[in-house]
Amino acid sequence: MKSKRYANWAIQLLVWLGAALMLFPLYLTVTVALKKPGEGGNIMTFPKEIYFGNFKQAIELGRYFEGLLNSTFITVISLFLIILFGASTAYGISRSRSKSARILYYFFISGMFVPFQVLMLPLLKQISAFGLLNKYGVILLYTTYSLFQSVFLYTGYLKSIPKELEEAAQVDGYGPFRLFWKIIFPLLKPMTATLIILNTIWIWNDFLLPLVMLSDPGEYTLPLLQYVFQTQYSTDFSLAFASYLLVMLPVLLVYSGLQKYIINGIVSGAIK
Repeated sequence: MKSKRYANWAIQLLVWLGAALMLFPLYLTVTVALKKPGEGGNIMTFPKEIYFGNFKQAIELGRYFEGLLNSTFITVISLFLIILFGASTAYGISRSRSKSARILYYFFISGMFVPFQVLMLPLLKQISAFGLLNKYGVILLYTTYSLFQSVFLYTGYLKSIPKELEEAAQVDGYGPFRLFWKIIFPLLKPMTATLIILNTIWIWNDFLLPLVMLSDPGEYTLPLLQYVFQTQYSTDFSLAFASYLLVMLPVLLVYSGLQKYIINGIVSGAIK
């Protein structure tokens, strides 16, 4: 009994240490963002007087709403295409018994092990040849690379859905298209929510791909617009950290609304 008690205490201690390591950067960001410009003192101390003027300046100088619109457009369209093609492709693979379907499945799995940075330059060259060095080209690349993960997770989750449901729907006269969207796809809600969370975090916060793909400043996403608070010799940390919090806010709202599905979706897709 004592050994179990010590093990529980050790696990709780590790959990609290992990939580502290994750929350400490957030604490620093909040405290610096709420300080007046030029306020001295220890960076870890809470501000003497809470100052919200940094957020107003960050919105104005960082063209926040323009970047918010661009980031939202790219993220939402990319997610729609990832879910649409990922779910339908995984359904076809999971229900097919042909050898080609199995080969296609292993192809998607192998794509997950290739770092995006390795594929980025060849893809960039192809996208440039098609004249898509804009936000539509960014959406295309996000969709293409995210299909590897979405097909893998959807296929694993579909294996846990009884085929008797499909057979009953076919008896009632459901065709393949209606069967998938009316019966199967609603059952994929936990996995869909998981993919929405994972890909939203990646696409929303990604800096590298928009940097090399977007040449028009009017199409810049929020991560790219953070550059305005940095100069060659200095950085305005109060404004920069206030801007970082504004960029994080939409992702936190999405995560808070879908977090109850993420554990169930990942475990079901990876194991079943």
